[in-house]
This record gives sequence, C-alpha cells and structure tokens, in this order.
Amino acid sequence: MTKVLIVPNHSRADAVTDAQKLNGYLCERGIEVSVAADRAAHVEGISTFDLVVSLGGDGTLLRAARIVAGANIPLLGVSYGHLGFLTCAGPEDLLEVVSEALVGKLHESLRSTLDVWAEFVDERGMSFGVRKMALNDLSLGHGARGDMISFEVSVSGNHIDKLRGDGFVVSTATGSTGYALSAGGPIVTPEFEGMVCVPVAPHTIMARAFLTGRDDEVLIEVDPERPAETCVFADGQPLGEGCRLVRVSCRRGPNDLILLNKSRESFYDSVSRVFYGKAAER
Repeated sequence: MTKVLIVPNHSRADAVTDAQKLNGYLCERGIEVSVAADRAAHVEGISTFDLVVSLGGDGTLLRAARIVAGANIPLLGVSYGHLGFLTCAGPEDLLEVVSEALVGKLHESLRSTLDVWAEFVDERGMSFGVRKMALNDLSLGHGARGDMISFEVSVSGNHIDKLRGDGFVVSTATGSTGYALSAGGPIVTPEFEGMVCVPVAPHTIMARAFLTGRDDEVLIEVDPERPAETCVFADGQPLGEGCRLVRVSCRRGPNDLILLNKSRESFYDSVSRVFYGKAAER
C-alpha cells in the first residue's frame, strides 16, 4: 500500500485545513496517510513512506527534510508562505500536484546536503560534539553582545584565511539562495555538488565568497585568544546553545535529498520570479 506523510505548518490555519483535505482525498483512494505532529523532528518508520508532502513555506520544507534525512523518499513542497523558493506549487494546485507526484509525473531534483559537526565546551569546561544534517546551510554568527568573532577558515587541510567579522556561512547549492545570498554569495544551480562559503561582514575588503569541490571539508576554528559569544545554526536550528564553540566542520552529506518540482527549469523559473520579478511582467 502506498504511504504518504503530510508535514503541515501547524501555525497556519489554511495549511492545517488543507492537510485534512488532502488526508481525506488520499484515504478515499486507498492510500495510507500520516500527519506529522507540530514541530516533530522524527517520524517512526519514515523509511516505509513513499512520499512526503510539506504544506507551508520553505521553513516547513526544511523541517520535512530533517524528518526525511537519508531515507531516500521524494519530498514535495506546497507553498503557504511568502517566498516558497523550494516549493513546487501553491495550495490551489494541491490535489493535482500530489496526484502527479504519486504517479511519477514530477521531476526529481537531487539536492546535496551538509554533514555538520560542531565541538563545544560547556560551563563545566567539558567538551562535547553535535552532528546535524542541513539541506540549506551552516551559519556562524555573533551572540547577543555583538562581539566581533575572530576565526580561522580551512578547506581540506588548506588554510584559507584568518578572519574577523560577524560570522561565516557554508551552504549547499540549495542554500545558496538563502542566507548565503544575503551575505553576498552567488546563486548556484542545484546540480552543483560543492559548498558555497561566504564571510559575513568581514573586517576587511579582501575576503570574498568562494566555492569548494564536492569532496572538500570546510573547517572553522574560533580563535582561542579572542573568545567571543557565538551562535551556530544548521538550517536555522541552534546547536550547542549557551556553550562556547571551539570548531565546526562541514562536508557533503552521505545522502542527497529528492526534491520534486515541475521540471528541470523550475529552479530558473523560481530565480526569475523571486529575485528578478519576472512573473509580474508575463
């Protein structure tokens, strides 16, 4: 029996209502349906599902991606947000696009992920590590005090620079249209398998964004001589809250994410619509 997981944005009444509508529509067709609980980060037996449908904005899709992580299940996003760059359709097309997904009519876009590992020291002076998967990015930023961060950046053992600034972003091609873009990075096609590295407000005019190869590892080490309050996020989710960051590394994750869209050209249509306002001219 075909199984579908629905991941709605529970803070949006329209997304919750449509989740119920989609649930009924699929059940009438003999499809087994589950609805993820609010803020759920894990669903039991996720590998037994055939399709995951995200109802919300890009943030909801990223949460669905964390649930799917490594399960090799197609993910379809339906946009109820104001941007919806990663989503495939709007709520008016919900039943149609889900039906197309179930019969294999949508394009499968393989998206690289990040394997993030961060080392912290807690208030007792004890070291511990945190590992997370990210579809979009890893971001290092300053804390509430706003202190400038001093840190070293290396790629696969090759020292790049010692920087001082507000932080650093390491993104996938998918995340290149998010925080990395806002910090001055390039828009990168989803087929790119390396990482996009972007300094955030560096205290120098020399530092620039750069791209890595698919098998590289990016290492960021905080200067122990200039400890500063920092915040570390993987796809917007905080890591090691309240603890001192020692270092964080990123490499390509072991599993790609299968993101469904209308066609291979959907990415460029979204770039045109979101960043160049072309939709209004058609």
